[in-house]
Amino acid sequence: MNDIRIRTAVPGDAESVLAFWREAAEGTSITDDVDGVTRLVERDPQALILAESGGVLVGSVIAGFDGWRCSLYRLAVLPAYRRQGIATALLEAAERRFEAVGGRRGDAMVLEANERAQHAWAAAGYQRENHWRRWVKPLVRA
Repeated sequence: MNDIRIRTAVPGDAESVLAFWREAAEGTSITDDVDGVTRLVERDPQALILAESGGVLVGSVIAGFDGWRCSLYRLAVLPAYRRQGIATALLEAAERRFEAVGGRRGDAMVLEANERAQHAWAAAGYQRENHWRRWVKPLVRA
């Protein structure tokens, strides 16, 4: 992992981040478009944390902070780069961000069917809370 560079995203990264997520992340969201990623980065420039190797995007995590809660999304690493400490480095960067803004607990969104991710989060010290369920309502009209 010597040549891994961790940095925050800039608006111009939106298209490469979306291409990366199509390859490395499971599932999609209504906000998975250039406009959604760009708005995230413009609103909270420290939220989208990227890992690069030789100029290639190899990992990501969204470390969102709304002033109250620390939320983690889109932790992903390219398959060829997994098990090299990249996810750990991304989570450490996210947790440093949260500590710097006074966050007290990180909450991760993990797909129920994504067993690999569940193992990764557990290995990073996160615990599943079975008494919570996510409730969603799309706000965009078709």
